[in-house]
Amino acid sequence: MSVNTVAQGATPRVRMGFAIAWGFCLLFYFAQYALRSAPGVMIPELTGAFGLNALGVSALIGLYYYTYSAFAIIAGAALDRLGPKYVIPAGILMTAAGAILFGLGSSGGAQAGRLLQGAGSAFAFTGAVYLATHGLRAAYLATAVGFTQCFGMLGGSAGQFAVGPLVHGVITWQQFWLLSGVAMVVLAVLIFLATPAGHDERKAGGTSLLSMFAPYKVVLSNPQSYLCGFCAGLLFLPTTIGDMIWGVPFLRDGLGVDYTEAVNRATMVPLGWVIGCPLLGYLADRLGRRKPVLIGGAVVMLLASSITLYLPTLMPHYAMGLLLGIGSGAAMIPYAIIKEVNPDEVKGSATGAINFLVFTLSALLAPVYGWLLYYLSDGGGLTLGAFQISGAAGIAGILLAIGMAFFLKETGSAAQPTARGISVWKAAS
Repeated sequence: MSVNTVAQGATPRVRMGFAIAWGFCLLFYFAQYALRSAPGVMIPELTGAFGLNALGVSALIGLYYYTYSAFAIIAGAALDRLGPKYVIPAGILMTAAGAILFGLGSSGGAQAGRLLQGAGSAFAFTGAVYLATHGLRAAYLATAVGFTQCFGMLGGSAGQFAVGPLVHGVITWQQFWLLSGVAMVVLAVLIFLATPAGHDERKAGGTSLLSMFAPYKVVLSNPQSYLCGFCAGLLFLPTTIGDMIWGVPFLRDGLGVDYTEAVNRATMVPLGWVIGCPLLGYLADRLGRRKPVLIGGAVVMLLASSITLYLPTLMPHYAMGLLLGIGSGAAMIPYAIIKEVNPDEVKGSATGAINFLVFTLSALLAPVYGWLLYYLSDGGGLTLGAFQISGAAGIAGILLAIGMAFFLKETGSAAQPTARGISVWKAAS
């Protein structure tokens, strides 16, 4: 049966169970985002512990995105076939193991740990959206997606402003990772107990392992899926690479800001996501239009990024960081669109597909950006000029995303011929 049929036909108790499980999954998404961004405030420690230069640190941190993108495909297929009760806790345990390995302090352990963190974290957002689709009213899908990402970016902000002082005064950076792993194990147990066992029954498809991936044939044969993935991926880059990896070094080495101030300023970007994701999601639902909100948010990103890079004294960095984060909330709108341009029974796989496309871009470009910075700095200290030249690629990516957005199908309720204030999901159900 379809996702909408499950949501409407289930008893209130079962729907409430999925809603509660979604709340727990938000904690998972918060935690994995904190682990994703935490290395950005540990670069001096990581450089010293592993004997790495800027290129090496970028490559180590970027390992996360390789397995995240690959396991996004697996996560979507597993959720569609097996349901969330066992799949999501398995992802949490993988993330926990990765955190513990990273904290052991060896170079090999750090690499394996970062790979495991990425693999396990791929189940967080996909799982949260799956649970929200089953437990919440369909008319609020874009709002729920935005609120989910809001929670994640709150974790991303905490991974900088909270972890920075923590590992420079309370505990060591290794202890942070070990304790995080233990906390994730506890969370895995909680979400296993809270998640209902029910899930979608497939209309068709065999019982073999390969048949789990059959829904991707539907999703990936739709050109709109690629437009959604690449548009969102390009809008993610200023945060996944620009801020979470190189935001603090840009402020410290490029602009000469002291460490504490640099961390505080860098956290404004994910804090802006906390505001922008639910706000832009709500606007897209309220207006019944996806594309104008998506394009408007991207334009805000373009202005904030350009001013920060090329006119750094024109506006306060706190304000520009917050504005960049708010505009970046537009990157979540294609996540709602891809669900609306594909059939109901492949919604989990649609989320997996867009996550794969989004984070494949980050996986490929993170080491390239690090190499470019290293090359432009001639192997020495990073300079403002190196950041400005490298940052031009991010600016071009935003412009390309805006161009792609014009070719997306408008799936908002106001564009539906049968709708008078009724959402596309209700019309489809």
